[in-house]
Amino acid sequence: MEYLLHLFIIVVIYVILAQSLSLSSGFGGMRSLAHAGFYGVGAYTTALLTLNSQLPFLVILSIAMILCGILASLVSAIALRTVDDYFIICTLGIQVVIFSLMNNWMSLTRGPLGIPGIPGIQLFGFGVESRLSFLIMAVIFASLVFIFLKRLTNSSFGRTLRALSEDEIFTQSLGKNVYFSKVIAFTISAMIAAIPGVLYAHYISYIDPTAFTVDESIFILSIVIIGGIRNLWGIALAATFLVLLPEALRFVGMPSAIAANMRQIIYGGMLIFVMFRFTKGFESNKKS
Repeated sequence: MEYLLHLFIIVVIYVILAQSLSLSSGFGGMRSLAHAGFYGVGAYTTALLTLNSQLPFLVILSIAMILCGILASLVSAIALRTVDDYFIICTLGIQVVIFSLMNNWMSLTRGPLGIPGIPGIQLFGFGVESRLSFLIMAVIFASLVFIFLKRLTNSSFGRTLRALSEDEIFTQSLGKNVYFSKVIAFTISAMIAAIPGVLYAHYISYIDPTAFTVDESIFILSIVIIGGIRNLWGIALAATFLVLLPEALRFVGMPSAIAANMRQIIYGGMLIFVMFRFTKGFESNKKS
């Protein structure tokens, strides 16, 4: 039971991550490979503040989100001067820079040694100690993020993002500030990514740079693409599928000599099948 609760907590963390990326990459048309970096900034911020201050959890969460927002606004102001493939390469460079800082700033992040001993969450005087209570809290955060993104993407701002992702020049001709809209979307996306970072740090109680690599950014973007780039429900299903499938394959009986390689082959084959079967993402028949 504890194992299942652990898996579902990880699923919820990735659901929030992928849905936050959907705002910029899906609705805004900005494919980013820097999302794990913002995820890591949220995790490191909460780790450092929790261990070195007496600030309440919600205050630390707010600081982590604001810090990610400031960083993302500065990054996007530069990166959005490029387009298409050049923007992806630019965000990849940003991800590498953030990872390098985490890995080499020994006096602050302890580099590869990581930061251990991160305490659990104290919320309104109650300790979130059990995995069930943590899962309930994570689901509440995920629900709030979902509602916020749903309302935002259905607003006039969301319609502007959809329009510019389809035809940026035409959207600009209608008098919309395309550049500003992209900066706002990218910033909000990064701010939301801080939430799962904060949850992850408190839940695992130890963080190090290996959890926030380029591979992690690629995995998050894969969830968005497989789930449907503008389909919040589909992204939730894709996150569940991609997180739980490798764990399910552990229970498939195979000779130990080939088990690891065969699990990777089966996992890759399942991904290919899903991409062909659901060409527009999970639940592609539903409106996002």
